Amino acid sequence: MKSVLITGANRSIGLETAKQLSKKGFFVYLGSRDLAKGEETVNQLSKDGFENIKAIQIDVTNLESIQEAKNIVEKEQGKLDILINNAGILGTLPQNASIANIDGIRETFDTNFFGVINVTQGFVDLLKKSESPRISNITSGLGSLTLHSDPTWKYYDFKAVSYVTSKAALNAYTVTLAHELRDLPFKVNSIDPGYTATDFNHHSGPQSVESAATFIVKHTDTDENGPTGKFFSPDIQNESEESPW
Repeated sequence: MKSVLITGANRSIGLETAKQLSKKGFFVYLGSRDLAKGEETVNQLSKDGFENIKAIQIDVTNLESIQEAKNIVEKEQGKLDILINNAGILGTLPQNASIANIDGIRETFDTNFFGVINVTQGFVDLLKKSESPRISNITSGLGSLTLHSDPTWKYYDFKAVSYVTSKAALNAYTVTLAHELRDLPFKVNSIDPGYTATDFNHHSGPQSVESAATFIVKHTDTDENGPTGKFFSPDIQNESEESPW
């Protein structure tokens, strides 16, 4: 049975992604900063008929927490097949570039950028033991500098400096990581689940968590011929669904 770790998975898109991968036969580690909340979520999932899902405590900003989570996965599985870096924060709004509180920007980067690096570096050795390792960094279309430079883009005016720059940096990390691992069977991609109705945005997004998770799974659970070092978004209306950086 293949295994997957999803950070920030006790609600919203991360939770739905866990459900869908469980149905596909994966053993799912449902990452949650609060273990009690994670276990409560898993208990409900078990009542709903989902199998092979285990809550695991992981705070992406805490190296000790990441090491403890790795130890559990290593002991139980010996490897990890998929890492989905889903945990993220929006940060306090408004985020005007000229006056935004620098501590607020650092806090956003701590989770959205440095947190991804923390977890990836913590688990890369276990991923290398998989025959088909996958790393999906859950980003946002708002991380595209190309689109942010296009006045006709529908989200052009949303220039929240903490969130936008943290996701742009995350995309750059995806590019560099994919290049480093290019000679191994890794597939490393940035995936934008789309503007989805979640607690994250007060349920203002037009897309459902189900469709967002389906998009993530589609571009994560790929075969050996799948792409790597790419940026996918449901907002891109063509066959590739590949977004410009």
